Amino acid sequence: MSLPNPRITFFLMFLAVVFLLSAAFYLEYVRGLEPCPLCITQRVMLLGVGLVSLIACLHNPATIGRRFYGLLVSLWAMGGLYFSGRQIWLQNLPEDQVPACGPGISYMLDAFPVSDVIRTLLTGDGNCAEVQWTLMGLSIPGWAAVGFAGLILFGGWQAFRKH
Repeated sequence: MSLPNPRITFFLMFLAVVFLLSAAFYLEYVRGLEPCPLCITQRVMLLGVGLVSLIACLHNPATIGRRFYGLLVSLWAMGGLYFSGRQIWLQNLPEDQVPACGPGISYMLDAFPVSDVIRTLLTGDGNCAEVQWTLMGLSIPGWAAVGFAGLILFGGWQAFRKH
């Protein structure tokens, strides 16, 4: 059995990112769910995976480039997995240990120093601990973690597979 062309695999990873981001925007704009700071950070990580995958697909690199792009995809996805794991942890804290809720990101960008906004995007706040939606028992960051884990595997497979 022959393996799929690396270009096709990178394109499939790009399509997976498009699907995941489309689901996030559906939940935000159609279902009215407000993304928390960690949700926004996970979207940035997902966007990184998507851009690297698209560039790799267009570039169609040889072995060394394929390994580089595969590892870069995995690194972006590991960042996303970390932030989704952090949000899952916040969602499972006892109620008395949940951090205080902060203002929305739009307000923070207008009123707070950039360092405070970045710290909130990286650590989350009480808004991140709220479970707004579930599917088959998993919350949004749970599903994001599943997606990031799959992207890590595909990126690693691209990096280390025999051609």
